[in-house]
Order: sequence, then C-alpha cells, then structure tokens
Amino acid sequence: MEYIIDIQNLKKSYKKRKSNEIIEAVKGISLKVKKGEVIGLLGPNGAGKTTTIKMMCGLLLPNEGSVIINGINMEKNRLKALRHISAVLEGNRNLYWRLTVRENMEYFSGNRGMSKKEISARIDDLLDRLNLTEKSNEMVNSLSRGMQQKLSIAIAILSDTEIIFLDEPTLGLDVEISYEIRKLLKEIAKEYNKTILLSSHDMPVVQEICERVIIINKGRIVTDDSVSNLLSLFDTKAYSFTLGATLPEEDLNKVKEQFIVHTDTNENGQSIITVTIQHSDDFYKVVEIFKNRNIAIEKIDRSIIDFEQVFMKIVKGEFSDEVAVSV
Repeated sequence: MEYIIDIQNLKKSYKKRKSNEIIEAVKGISLKVKKGEVIGLLGPNGAGKTTTIKMMCGLLLPNEGSVIINGINMEKNRLKALRHISAVLEGNRNLYWRLTVRENMEYFSGNRGMSKKEISARIDDLLDRLNLTEKSNEMVNSLSRGMQQKLSIAIAILSDTEIIFLDEPTLGLDVEISYEIRKLLKEIAKEYNKTILLSSHDMPVVQEICERVIIINKGRIVTDDSVSNLLSLFDTKAYSFTLGATLPEEDLNKVKEQFIVHTDTNENGQSIITVTIQHSDDFYKVVEIFKNRNIAIEKIDRSIIDFEQVFMKIVKGEFSDEVAVSV
C-alpha cells in the first residue's frame, strides 16, 4: 500500500546553550499515513510532537531518519515535497496583519500559483462556511483571535494541498468558534478527501474529528490506534450510589476487595459510594450488598469514559502492551 506520509526512525536532539546537555526530543518515531486519514497527534507538553510536525513540514532537519511526503524525500527535494503540504502552526504568525481577510486569501493562494479568478468562488464559499463574509474587507489585525485562527485554517484549505498540518487549531478559542472549526474540518476531510494531521490538547476535538490517534510520550510513539478501539479498550463504567444510610465498614471493605471504590458525602450529608466496574453483572453484585443490609439507594448516576480519560491513562502507562501496537 502506498502512503501519503511515510516517516521512518525519525530522531532529533538539541544541545542546551548554557550546559551543553544533549536533549533527545524525538527518539526514533516511525509512522505511515494513508490518503484521506484524519489523525490526532497527541502528547503531553515536551513529548516531541511539535518537533515531529516541524520535521514533517521541512522546518527542522532530523539527526536521523527520513520523511517521505507523497513519495518525495523531504530532505532531498524539500520544495517539491512542500507543494503537497499546508500548515497552521501554533505560535507562528500565519497571516499578514496589514492585509484584509480577502487579500490574505488571495495572496497566499497566489504564492501557490493560483489566480484570483480561479479561486474567487472558493474564497466566497470558505468565508461563508466560517461566518467571515462580513469581515472580508477588514484588516486582519482588527480581528479577534478566533477569527484570525479561522482565516489561517481557511488559507490552508484554500491552498488545495493533499495534506494539512494543524498544530493546536482551537487553542484559546471560545466554544462557538471551536465548534465552527470542528464542523469545517469534518466537512473538508469528507468532501475533498484531505489528509489531516491534527495536534491538540482539546480532547473533544480529537474525539469528534479524528479516526485514528498517535500518542507520543518522551519522544516515542506509545500508542497508534483508532479512537473507537481505544475507547472500547478502556470501556469501564463508574456508578455513583447515593445511599439512604451509611454502609457498615465490613460491607464497604467487601466492595473494595472486588472493585475500585471512592467514597464521599454530599451537601445533605448522604453517603456516596462510586464503584468502577468492567462487567455488567458486577453492577448487581454491588446492589446485592446494599440490599442485604436493607440500605436504600436514593440515586444512581453513571459516568462514561471520554477520550481525555483514555489519553491520561495511556500517558500514565495504564495500558497493556497490545495497545501500543501500530495499526
């Protein structure tokens, strides 16, 4: 199978200026991406994900390894490889502030060899999708951060490259604008078969948009799997029982012997016991203990694991060896 992105044994080290200490930011990352995949590249701060993205974009040279973009070696033929890539990098100025919204879109498209005439309709479509039509003739430096970010992503899409790299696309944005960006990215990936590599700490964005996630920790890939598989893997259920009386210590210890248990008291002084179970039948075992003591259950609440919890479990090492196997 031919991959649009093929990374082999990528390594990158830095030398600290004052101490000359060698820092290994990336320690041998290999990954393959098929055309049209939407992938989340995740990791805690300092994990090496931004360094990896910059090497894939040709902004940093690896110490070892190779980056192949659509069959082109990035190190040997950088300019040719870059024709297939658009990127919005967090912390970088991706726009010209003294140009209007429309002028920015025309300028960056012109750099890609596109004429105003051939992209005019696409500009209008993107402005409409992102609710920027009324701002099309305003200077970029007068826009809010959210509008600037939407414009940066629109320009990346307008470039019509097969691959789009997005580094923290929703960082610092309000809920409404974050939703608009998620909606646009899902539409673009589906309608135009774009390959999107998304780095983010915004787990709802990852869970909603990405089909597959690659988690980097301490410069290495620790997990490469589909979102659905990872959610299924950690599919435990937690039930919070609000009780009409206090459960005797002896019975509480019985529950603790079998399950992960957390105890608390609400504002009304009622005892709350939260039990994490993995099998549906276990629910009835817990209820049976309460029944045997004639303790009334006033309320039952259930929480379902989300992708943020999955991410934290993987980063903390709470996973089995098979989770880390690449797809």
